[in-house]
Amino acid sequence: MSTFEMRGTEFLLDGKPFRILAGAMHYFRIHPALWEDRFRKMKALGLNTLETYTAWNLHEPRPGEFHFTEFGDLERYLSLARQYDLKVIVRPGPYICSEWEFGALPGWLTAIPGIRLRCFNRPYLEAVERYFDELLPRINRFSCKKDGPVIAVQVENEYGSYGNDKRYLQFLSDLLSKHLPGIMQLTSDGPNYAMLNGGTLPGVWATGNFGSKAANAFEELEKFQPGKPKMCCEFWNGWFDHWGEKHHSRSPEDAGNSLREILEHNGNVSLYMFHGGTNFGFFNGANCIGPKQYQPTVSSYDDDAPLNENGGITPKYEMFRKILAEFGSGIDLSVPPPPTLPVKAFGKVALTEQAPLLKNLNRLSKSEFHATPPCMEELGQSLGFILYRTKLIRDIENEPVVIDEPRDRALVYLNGTHAATVYCNDESHEFSLSAKEGDILEILVENMGRANYGPFMERNARKGITDGVRVGNQFQFGWEVFPLPLEDLSCLEYRTADRPLPETPCFYKGEFQVEEPADTFLRIPGKKGIAFLNGFNLGRYWEIGPTHTLYLPAPLLRKGSNRLEILELHQLESPEAELTDTPEL
Repeated sequence: MSTFEMRGTEFLLDGKPFRILAGAMHYFRIHPALWEDRFRKMKALGLNTLETYTAWNLHEPRPGEFHFTEFGDLERYLSLARQYDLKVIVRPGPYICSEWEFGALPGWLTAIPGIRLRCFNRPYLEAVERYFDELLPRINRFSCKKDGPVIAVQVENEYGSYGNDKRYLQFLSDLLSKHLPGIMQLTSDGPNYAMLNGGTLPGVWATGNFGSKAANAFEELEKFQPGKPKMCCEFWNGWFDHWGEKHHSRSPEDAGNSLREILEHNGNVSLYMFHGGTNFGFFNGANCIGPKQYQPTVSSYDDDAPLNENGGITPKYEMFRKILAEFGSGIDLSVPPPPTLPVKAFGKVALTEQAPLLKNLNRLSKSEFHATPPCMEELGQSLGFILYRTKLIRDIENEPVVIDEPRDRALVYLNGTHAATVYCNDESHEFSLSAKEGDILEILVENMGRANYGPFMERNARKGITDGVRVGNQFQFGWEVFPLPLEDLSCLEYRTADRPLPETPCFYKGEFQVEEPADTFLRIPGKKGIAFLNGFNLGRYWEIGPTHTLYLPAPLLRKGSNRLEILELHQLESPEAELTDTPEL
C-alpha cells in the first residue's frame, strides 16, 4: 500500500515530500494507440502526475449502456500511467466543462421528467449514482491504497462558477468515499471568495484554477483555507477556439513566467493542457453567454499546449522543461525528449462518388410521425443532425416562416432545393417563402455542440427544433422526423460523378492508397460539413475558421486502401480533398 497525505503546507508520498507537477491529458481525446507516445513525452517534460477527466457521455451514451473500451478504456489508460511511474489525479465530474459536449453530461438526461442538473435533484442524482457505480470501482482498482497510481480525486468541477448546493457536493463526496476509500478529495474553482464559497466543502482540499497572477491567487486560497498546500489545478498556459474567432495563442515566455511564479510560491501545479488532443466526432462543446450568444468550439483541441495536437514538441514544451528542471523535476536536459511521430502529406484524394442526403434519408434513418417537431432528446438521440419533413396544405405567397428556437443551425429545403439558413444566433429566425399546396418543406438541424459552461447550459441543452414552426400565424402540424446521428454510413447509395452535384447536402466518397500510415491533416474545399475516415468521424470543418484542417492520426489509416467520406452541407469548390503535413489552426 502506498500513502499520499497532507502535512501542513506540503504533501508526503510514502513519507517523503512530494510536489505535484501534473499535466492534463484526456484519454478520450487521443487515439489509444498513441497514448504511450504521449506518456513518454509527459515524463520527458519532467511531470510526475497525470491529471484526467472522465467523460460520462462517452461512457454511457444511452441510459444503462456502458462503454469502457477503445477511446473509453480508462483502465488501460491508468495502467499505462502506472507503467510510466506517473501518479494520477482523476476528475470524474460528473460534470467536467472542458470544452466537451455538454461538459460530458449525456444529452439524454434532459429527457428525464423533472430533472434539474448539477444540484440535489433526485432524478439527476439517481443517474449520477448509476454512472458512478460503474465508473468508480474501475478507478479504485488503481488506488494508491492498492499500490496503484491514483492519489486524489476531484469533487464535481468548478462548481462555484455555477452554483452553491452543498447537499449536492456532499452527495458526490460521499459517493467518492464509498467507492474510493481513503483517497484524498479536492475541489477546483476560480480563486475568489464567491467561487470558493460556492464550490468547496469542509474538510475537502480546495485548489484554484488560473493562468497568471499566482501570488494573488494563492493569497485568496490562503485566506479561505489557511495552512494547506497551494495548487493551481488548471494552469491555463493556452486557450481553446470557437468557430469564427481568431486562433488563440500564448507565447512560451509569457506562459513560462507564470509557471515560474507558481513554483516560486511553493505551489503545486497541473498544466491545462499538457496535451489537448482532438474533439473527434460530435463531441466539441460550446459556450453560451446569452440567448443569441452561442459559441461552438472547433474540433481541434490543440489548445496551444506544450505538446501540440499531433503530439509534437513545441517551443512552449522546451521552455517548461527547463523551468521544471530548475524546480527539481529531476530531468536530464542533455537527453532530448522523444521525437515527434512522422507527419506525411499523402496528397489529393479524388471524391468520385456522391450520395445526396435527402435521397438517402430512408437508408440512414427510420422516421417517426409527430404532430409537432420533437427535439432530438425526445427521440433518444443526443448527437448529430435531425431532419423534419412536412407537406404544406395551402398555397403561400411570400409569407413569413418562423422556426421557433432552432438549435443550433437549420437548413431549409423546399422540394429538395435550399430555401433558407437559420442560425440560433440570428436576430430573427424568420424567412419568407412562396410555395404551393402539397409542396414538401424539409428542415435539417445540426447540433453544433451543447454548452459546457455557464448559466445557459440547461436552456441550450435540447437540440433540434425546440418549439415549433409557424407559417404566417399558423403553427404547422404533421411532421415526419428522421434522427441522423450518422453512426453508420455503410447504407449510403453512392453513384459516380466527375463534378460536385448541385443537390445539397451531399455525401462524397473517395478511395486512396497508403503504403505506410502516418499522421496527416485533412483539408476539404467545402463550406461546412463533417469528415469520416474509414467510418470514423474526424469532426467538423467550416470555412469561417479559424481551423481549416482536421487532424487524422496514423492509427486510423490502413496499409493499402482507405475510404474518405464527407458530408458537405452546402457546396464543394472542387471534388477533391487534400492530405497535407501542415495543420492550419
